[in-house]
Amino acid sequence: MCTVGDLLTERAVLGVIATLAVLGLFVMLCRARRVSTSVEDAVMDMLDRMSRASSDLRAGLTEEAANKATPHLREMLRCVAVAITDEEGTVLSWDGGANDHYEYLRDTVARAINNCHKEHVDHRKLGCELQGPCSLHSVVVVPLVVEGDVAGTLIVVSGVASKRQIRMAEETARFVSTQLELEVVQKQRQALAQAEVKALRAQISPHFVYNALNTISSLIRTDPAHARELLQEFAEFTRYSFRTDGLFTTLADELTNIHRYLTIEQARYGSRLNVRLRIAPEVLQVVLPFLVLQPLVENAVRHGLARKPGGGMLTITAEDNGNEALISVEDDGVGMDPDRLDDIKDAHQTGAHVGIGNINDRMRTVFGAEYALVVETAPNAGTKVILKVPKFARNVLPNLNLGTQLTDEPMTNEQPVVRA
Repeated sequence: MCTVGDLLTERAVLGVIATLAVLGLFVMLCRARRVSTSVEDAVMDMLDRMSRASSDLRAGLTEEAANKATPHLREMLRCVAVAITDEEGTVLSWDGGANDHYEYLRDTVARAINNCHKEHVDHRKLGCELQGPCSLHSVVVVPLVVEGDVAGTLIVVSGVASKRQIRMAEETARFVSTQLELEVVQKQRQALAQAEVKALRAQISPHFVYNALNTISSLIRTDPAHARELLQEFAEFTRYSFRTDGLFTTLADELTNIHRYLTIEQARYGSRLNVRLRIAPEVLQVVLPFLVLQPLVENAVRHGLARKPGGGMLTITAEDNGNEALISVEDDGVGMDPDRLDDIKDAHQTGAHVGIGNINDRMRTVFGAEYALVVETAPNAGTKVILKVPKFARNVLPNLNLGTQLTDEPMTNEQPVVRA
């Protein structure tokens, strides 16, 4: 099944191909015209302008984006003017001369949109009433196709008719369309990530909620102060887990929420649950997908330690690993047959193991296939889940509105957050 991440990769490759095609044709034009600058300088200028146009167009086909992109496109094409319209043929931006000639081009633009095919006309067929020479000698109108639909058109106005110029216009339109498609894929990717977070929230164990409230209620008479503390931790846990803004968080905030969860669980399990935290301070501000660790901890408690007579130890480790943070959640519980690991990858569909398949998909989608979860386990040998998180990743930023402190005390290299 093709995922959004795969689709993004495919379209990125298409974008590179379109870019190279435009670049190659530009080099041909440079040689044909015997420009005074070197081909190398021309190529560098071309790459710079393509890069700038790409970043502008990633915002979508808006008037602001078109106004920023058209000057770069015109310089790339070395033409009289470049314009971009929307799907209705309304001009979003016109950079260069002959902008008073658009009235003569309306029918041509309409045909390009309706037929989803390029249109090429010369000055003689435009009905221009200008007396004397006109800078508009040749016009190419190419549809901008995004996911099979015409999103607008690219208009290239030239002073000289040329087959190379026509092909350059086609390749540039393909380049623009690819950037616009990548913008659509990015939105789809964000929507998918939001849906996955909602799915994780829905999978927060109802048994945990019931047992937490039951534990708190049992302490109201015997230890009201402890009951109030646990109720506050439970309220903060749910507030964080069910927040509606932000797809990413810091490791520090994720560990804070895990601390709340484990405080409640330790009140229930007592000496059966022991937790050790080994965190390198330099990785506390690493940004990772929201709710990516807590479900792993919940799995370790529910499926590993709770089923082991006498309980055991849960160890959470976060280490500095060069450009990455290396994070692991390990328990010495009952473990499982390694042959079941393939089933666990689909656990978000079957309901077994809270969200682990969801987490694996999110890590791969956000950071790449090389950041999939690694699971080490064997019967009666515990389970260890390892994930790598890059310290820096494009478009991965934490939600800054809900910053919290990890604990009231500074964290040491090896600190138990829950004690029997």
